[in-house]
Amino acid sequence: MKINIGTKNKIKIGALHEIIADYDFWGKTAVKGIKTDSGVSKQPKNLAETVRGARNRAKNAFKDCGLSLGIEDGLMALPGSLTGFANVTVAAFFDGRRYYLGLSSAFEYPPKAIKLVKKGLDINQAFYKMGLTSNPKIGSAQGAVGILTKGRWKRKDTIKQAIIAALIQLDNKNLYQSYQSTWKN
Repeated sequence: MKINIGTKNKIKIGALHEIIADYDFWGKTAVKGIKTDSGVSKQPKNLAETVRGARNRAKNAFKDCGLSLGIEDGLMALPGSLTGFANVTVAAFFDGRRYYLGLSSAFEYPPKAIKLVKKGLDINQAFYKMGLTSNPKIGSAQGAVGILTKGRWKRKDTIKQAIIAALIQLDNKNLYQSYQSTWKN
């Protein structure tokens, strides 16, 4: 099977390669990274926008393949938290007909980072401006979570969680195939 992933980000592509090795239902699998547009803001500020970005990336990458994948990081509301927001990663597989979604564990950014994001910066820029990193593209490296956890949890781990969660439906098709969603997408 050929899987296109809607990104050229080596961390995201590497995470998919690592996950594929754990699943035997695909057989031999080739992965191709394709630069795609998410169709959402550079820093999604709610869960609906983050899901839409992942779905758009998957749909835009669906060319000459059996399955495509879109991954998007963004904020979601987290009532009762210090800032009111948490970061989450959404993975969306697309088979040309329907989407299979999964989310990662979420974590809260520092209040100053959220203020900078509300002013228009993405999280890479916010962490760079705050002096938390000398790398202006931390999303292509350990990610903000890697900085905040001092390397205990890296961005690739978050991406892998979201991919595994999205694969639940593909790995257990018999449990999901007859259900028709009534949600508006």
